[in-house]
This record gives sequence, C-alpha cells and structure tokens, in this order.
Amino acid sequence: MEAERRRPAAEDEEAALEESVITDVRAGDAGDGIAYVALGSNLGDRAGSLADAVAQLEIRVAVRRVSAVYDSQAHTLPGQSAQPPFLNAVVALAPAVPARVLLGVLLDVEAGLGRRRDGERWAARTIDLDLLLFGDQVIREEGLVVPHPRLAGRRFVLTPLAELAPALVVPGMGRSVAELLAACSDPGPVERTGIVLPQP
Repeated sequence: MEAERRRPAAEDEEAALEESVITDVRAGDAGDGIAYVALGSNLGDRAGSLADAVAQLEIRVAVRRVSAVYDSQAHTLPGQSAQPPFLNAVVALAPAVPARVLLGVLLDVEAGLGRRRDGERWAARTIDLDLLLFGDQVIREEGLVVPHPRLAGRRFVLTPLAELAPALVVPGMGRSVAELLAACSDPGPVERTGIVLPQP
C-alpha cells in the first residue's frame, strides 16, 4: 500500500500526521488481528536499513513474521531522474495499539533511520514503512487509509505479502492476496534475493 513505473513505499503517509515520538507501544488498547507493513529502501546500505527497521519494530511492536527480501526497480514521476533499485520486504505485526498509533510508530522508526520528508516527493530514500493492512479493518481517515489504496497495483509489495499470507482476503476488496498478485498489472520485475532479515 504510481502510473509511473514504481513508487517507493509509504507515499500515502508522505504528509501524514506529525505525531509525538512513541518509544514503546506494547501495552495499549488492543488492535484487531495482524497488521502487515511493507519495508523498502533504495538509498545507502539498503539491506542494513531493512534489518535495522525490523529490529526497531521488534522493540516497539510484536513482530510475528518477516518475509524474504526482494529486489525491484524504482518507479519515478515523469521527468524525475532514475533511481537505484529497491529492496523490499513485508513484516507481520501483532499490534497492541490502534492503527493510527501504529502509523505514528512507523513514522518514528523512519525518522530514527534517517528518513527525510522535506525533499523531492518520491525521491530515493533510506527507508519506507508502509501500513498495508490492519486486521480486518477498513479505515478512511485523514492521513490514514487502510488497506493501502495502491496495494493491488504494487507487485513489489504483493509478492512478499503473498509469501506471508497468500490466502488472506483483503478487507474491502473481496480478493485474496494471491489473487491480487495474479491480477496485478505492474510490469516491474521483482526478484527474490538471498538477504535474510532478523526473524522473531
């Protein structure tokens, strides 16, 4: 969760809420079900940034599963310079907080890993954390849309998500992750790498 070739993950939260720093959200109001978050990096030590993101999420939220890491080409806006390829993965979380609080956690982790939000839109970035799904919830609020509105069109997200939950029916879409992947029109190649991220 681009008609451009590919958009880095997390652009719906580009102008998202400026929430206070959250250091530990393991105790709080129960969120329903499992949340899925996309990770992406195409700047600097890409694999290191993904591993650091998983480690930081584990400190704040219960990480249940981590997908393999995939390599994909960056999609850019018309007239935008070419970018380095992305490394992508998806993690499954068991949040003990509402979706909006989890979004704040993701933004905080991004900032701690050097993510800047004051530059060119969809520019290369050290880390992207994109909230894809939050249990069976459908959320349409300012700065927070779940399922991610471009989930069905992102092969680089659907591929690792299908590794973790192929039969999961996406709320509001009535189709499983595997079905969305099979129907995805994104032509960009997605290749599995040998990189292994920290596992819970």
